[in-house]
Amino acid sequence: MEMAPDKTLLHLKVAKVLRDKITYGELAPGLRLTERVLCEELKVSRTPLREALKTLASEGLVELLQNCGAMVTPMTLTDTTDTFKVLSVLEGLAGELACGQANAADIAGLRQLHEQMREHYRNGDREKYFEVNQEIHAQLFRLAANPVLLATRDKLNLRLRRARYFANIGQSRWDRAMQEHDQIMEALESRNGKRLRLLLEDHIRNKCDVVIAALLSSGAVSAIGAAGSSGPTPSRRTPRVRLA
Repeated sequence: MEMAPDKTLLHLKVAKVLRDKITYGELAPGLRLTERVLCEELKVSRTPLREALKTLASEGLVELLQNCGAMVTPMTLTDTTDTFKVLSVLEGLAGELACGQANAADIAGLRQLHEQMREHYRNGDREKYFEVNQEIHAQLFRLAANPVLLATRDKLNLRLRRARYFANIGQSRWDRAMQEHDQIMEALESRNGKRLRLLLEDHIRNKCDVVIAALLSSGAVSAIGAAGSSGPTPSRRTPRVRLA
């Protein structure tokens, strides 16, 4: 790996690589992350790795372990459900506010993102679809023009980012999510704030239902136990990861 020109930014690059691996399920909930293995794979020293792990811990994605290293934070049923409940209300409020704040250019920009997302859906490209999907939701919050609302959403979204990706794994849910986004876009373009609020709240609740069902059917005990009740499985090893 080529060293970044500004070495102080190296830990941010490491954090991004690990964050994406966690989001897309390559580093599973409850997995023990061993410093030695990660340093070898990422070709970095322990200092930037530890700083990266601290960053991810502050985002709720990993738990720092006493004897060095970390564990990918389990997605517990209670925490996931409670966070989705709050987010659904925030999404609805953001949509209603955005209807009154957004100008024609703002809405046209969202329509463009919407069509990009549809193209990724048609091509079966889940990762690109997810990234554009996240940008659409984030843009709605920006258009609401409420800094407190945006900051609260950003904090919650870091905790749910991998769960929201997980929700679109099934094809039937993916089809439904795309249909829901069509309705959301239509409500925004018609500036029907009350309808948009209800659609967004339902959209997030539907995601929550799918995530919980998927976790329950996965058989991953560490992912569905009560918060703090489960630990890493000793036999599980850190998968190979590399910096881009």
